[in-house]
Amino acid sequence: MTDKRMLIVPAELVRLIDENRGDLGQAEFIELLIENHFKGEARGEASGISREEFEALKGDLKKLLGKDTKFASKDDLATFQEDTKKLLKSFVDFFVGYGLELGKQSPSSTLEELSKLGLETKSAPGEGGEVKLKWK
Repeated sequence: MTDKRMLIVPAELVRLIDENRGDLGQAEFIELLIENHFKGEARGEASGISREEFEALKGDLKKLLGKDTKFASKDDLATFQEDTKKLLKSFVDFFVGYGLELGKQSPSSTLEELSKLGLETKSAPGEGGEVKLKWK
């Protein structure tokens, strides 16, 4: 390829070539693109999807998402997290209070087993009960 010719291309195409060619010269980059294109055709590879297929896929995606799809914001997630923490705290408070009211004199062994699963109570004479939660 020692013989050189001039090719007139649109300025936009030259800009795209310059942006994407890296360390290669313009001629080397165009040669590389052409060689890769013809190698792909020789192997029977598809050269990608057509513009019509792309637009059809884009339209299908818009239909799937819909215009009235709502997403949660950071504030919504933070509010949900705080509400969940409050709910869990109320459950712990309930079961702690329930276990302290029953004490050691519970008539049912299943209630005693339930209170031993996740809670330990310690009380000194003349003081209120101290509750420690076991986290696994």
